[in-house]
Amino acid sequence: MKLGVIGCGKMGRALVGGIIGAGLCRAEDVTVYDTYEAASASMAEELGVAVAPDNASVVAASEVVLLCTKPQGFAGMLAELGETSDRLLISIAAGIRLAAIESGSGGRHRVVRVMPNTPALVGKGASAYALGSSATEADATLTESLLGAVGYVCRVAEDDLDAVTAVSGSGPAYFFFMLEAMIAEGVAQGLTPEISRDLAVHTAEGAAALVLGTGENPATLRENVTSPNGTTFAALQYFRSKDFEAMVRGAVAAAADRSRELGRA
Repeated sequence: MKLGVIGCGKMGRALVGGIIGAGLCRAEDVTVYDTYEAASASMAEELGVAVAPDNASVVAASEVVLLCTKPQGFAGMLAELGETSDRLLISIAAGIRLAAIESGSGGRHRVVRVMPNTPALVGKGASAYALGSSATEADATLTESLLGAVGYVCRVAEDDLDAVTAVSGSGPAYFFFMLEAMIAEGVAQGLTPEISRDLAVHTAEGAAALVLGTGENPATLRENVTSPNGTTFAALQYFRSKDFEAMVRGAVAAAADRSRELGRA
């Protein structure tokens, strides 16, 4: 497979590194371009890929092209894809809808829209994708293989990608925010910053692993660890007194609403 990448930021680099590492593509079969020359040069040095002089050259040299450009520069990038046709374009740009990508690329390509998240940088991503009007089941299978190289992947309808953005796209920040607070209070309670950090981070990792490993509902696992009138019970009662569930659900809803706004812009 000849793979192209337009946009050599952290997510583009994570995807390419995972794809090459999984043996889905050879480094010498990858062509990249970024308007920031240092970014493409750095990816070439790190991964051994080739650097193209412009966007059109990437598309011409590739069968599949990862569009990793930020949303604010996306329309201009699409206008520079050249006259090559019948490529599979996989976009990770938040808020840019399939119809806009298909129209902006002249209707000459098959399009898949993806919402990944930053844990893809360490092979623990959670991604969802939606197919464009002319994308095929073979394109879906290939997309799942590529994204599966950096974590979990599922297929959804495009209208569900706003909810995906709110749950998993923005989701890592919610957990980072909670970890910050847990670490800070651990220090306030007398732990060293290093010990508090390590305990909180490994607890988060273990909790996620327990959900995945057992297949149990998180509510069941929460109940299993909550003794009547114990320490966990006291913490959960405080959460409830502040309506923690409503805060979390409201935050996810706010992210989804903002994603919809970006899609209409």
